[in-house]
Amino acid sequence: MTDIEFAWSELGGDPALLARVSTVVREGALTARLPVRELARACVGVCALAGAELAARRAGLVEVPRVRVDDGAVATAFVSERHLLIDGREPVTFAPLSRFWRTADGWVRTHANYPHHRERLLRALGLSDEDPASVETALGERSALEVEEAVYAAGGLAVALRTPEEWAAHEQAAEIARRPLVESERPDTARARVLPPLDGTPLLPAAGLRVLDLTRVIAGPVATRTLALLGADVLRVDAPHLPELPDQHADTGFGKRSATLDLATDRRMFEELLARADVVVTGYRPGTLDRFGLSPEALAERRPGLVVAQLSAWGAYGPWGGRRGFDSLVQVATGIAATEGTAERPGALPAQALDHGTGYLLAAAVLRALTEQSSEGYGRVLRVALARTAAWLTGGVRSDEGAAGAAYDGPEAWLTEADSGIGRVRYALPPVSFDGGPADWARPPGPWGADRARWAG
Repeated sequence: MTDIEFAWSELGGDPALLARVSTVVREGALTARLPVRELARACVGVCALAGAELAARRAGLVEVPRVRVDDGAVATAFVSERHLLIDGREPVTFAPLSRFWRTADGWVRTHANYPHHRERLLRALGLSDEDPASVETALGERSALEVEEAVYAAGGLAVALRTPEEWAAHEQAAEIARRPLVESERPDTARARVLPPLDGTPLLPAAGLRVLDLTRVIAGPVATRTLALLGADVLRVDAPHLPELPDQHADTGFGKRSATLDLATDRRMFEELLARADVVVTGYRPGTLDRFGLSPEALAERRPGLVVAQLSAWGAYGPWGGRRGFDSLVQVATGIAATEGTAERPGALPAQALDHGTGYLLAAAVLRALTEQSSEGYGRVLRVALARTAAWLTGGVRSDEGAAGAAYDGPEAWLTEADSGIGRVRYALPPVSFDGGPADWARPPGPWGADRARWAG
């Protein structure tokens, strides 16, 4: 079974539709020891096929449009945050304290891009300043597991480097192994809103769909950015006291609008948005939204027919189910960093492939749920996890086959520019492509939190 066959099967797709997918293979794209290129190609391919399938259903087409997956477009999009330029300025990706550090017995990786995570890391280490030399000294005196537990206990993020064998013996890895790549449940028997037929071009399978985006960082915003590409009205909502990193928001803000709401004081406005939403995508740590009555189960109960899509780092189960996490940390825990590194130092994938790949998988799951709803009705609760995608990457699924093309000589063919509310932006074009579908987003990103908290129509 190829990677794309596996992913499409996990999404519940008709295997006969895979004949509609063609691939342009480009050697040198996303080079790694692990099959990153194959995973990335499969995630984008199933997302495009799910979009084409829904477009055919809504437009009354006899055949599903053909899908073309180009490794060059995929490789460029999987590092979109590195290609972004705003008025010629390069983006800031990782903060100085987000990196690998030596410990007394190995390595640990920290994540401190957000100010509140940085403060918690320093507090756990008993430090009052951000001097990297002081952090290095403090970490060098402790074991990697001691650092991991102490920082997590303080609400920060640090993960000890594990080999694949060490991760396989971990209870969380065992929990993940028992789960499908994409979890899907039907929590109700209510009819979903019927989306009107499509007419005209481009074919926008998600046109008329209202998507409430409660995600942050990369994976969730990539999913909702993709739904926006395909025509959905995507409204991202953040708490006003937790601003997103500007460059991160710009990279994943294409096609969307961005608003802020305090659930403690603006609850009525939020409930009005929820009452008209077709899809809610959440990317916060499992349990974080529960105190507001926004768990997937509560959402499904209050809004029958809703599609709820939940993204997490480690899965919403097991001993790490309530832990925070990011792509870089999942790579470290699951043995990927050990595999991609050397005897002297851990390594990393050529892209934050767990984030991007899981984002396209989540978008594909939503699109497939909508196709199923058009004939079956019922709400859906969908769940994906970065660590589950990591298990797929490291699990040895056979590589996809495709028609060979030119070598990947760089991203230039898949980059473009546009004026926006934040300046002149250079960005990666979307890799999701099918006959008659959109080639770019309808709108560039705007400033974080600058839009009104209401649906476009």
